[in-house]
Amino acid sequence: MSKYIAVAGKGGVGKTTFTALLLRQMVRRKKGTSILAVDADPNANLGEALGLNVTSTISELLEQSKDPKAIPEGMPKNIFIEYKLQQSLVESKEIDLLVMGGPQGAGCYCYPNDILRKHLENIGENYDFVAVDSEAGLEHISRRTIPRIEVMFVISDSSARGIRSAGRVHDLIRGLKSAVQTIFLIVTKTTEGSMESLREEIDRTGLTVIGDIPLDPLVVEYDLAGKPLFDLPDDAVSVQAVDSILNRAGIFN
Repeated sequence: MSKYIAVAGKGGVGKTTFTALLLRQMVRRKKGTSILAVDADPNANLGEALGLNVTSTISELLEQSKDPKAIPEGMPKNIFIEYKLQQSLVESKEIDLLVMGGPQGAGCYCYPNDILRKHLENIGENYDFVAVDSEAGLEHISRRTIPRIEVMFVISDSSARGIRSAGRVHDLIRGLKSAVQTIFLIVTKTTEGSMESLREEIDRTGLTVIGDIPLDPLVVEYDLAGKPLFDLPDDAVSVQAVDSILNRAGIFN
């Protein structure tokens, strides 16, 4: 059975960075493992962090399907969409990637969510791991787009505001009674003394801290140069921190 891992938190706290490094370590530590990465954030940039070229998203394909001329004569619309979704999967030697994309024009984001849920149910079980970079608003959690979640990492930066936001994510998940087995808090961009100064705020969230990721100049350097974070060296501070977190979380067991 596939193991589903979700990464949640508000925008700008380092969700995509953590997801990319999580995937990096899984590839290196679990050789031969099949992995599906899902970029469910409308502000999609997981592909860039992984060094994968994304040519289409689910939302773009759904927008195309609104044009009757785009659908071959005699082909049902749902079959056409399934066919296009298969084409949207970015396949590589180590990781396959599915990108949700942003809403196309005015209207509800519900239909793309429904399509993604059904598609994940169909293809997710073909992989050992499914790792989802969630959107800041957690619509994919509230709509149960992700079939189930064995481990969720809630990400916060090293600010009181970020920790409080992580606490609200925790409250939402508990309120929804979502099928999330284990939830951990990770604090990013920490410096000396950060964790101690945030201790009271963290305690109020009710979340279990699984670790922190120090501010890493190499991450900043790679981002500025447009280099994939997946290619960070083994001795990078952030890589070592993520590896320790995944060990404590039992991801490699």
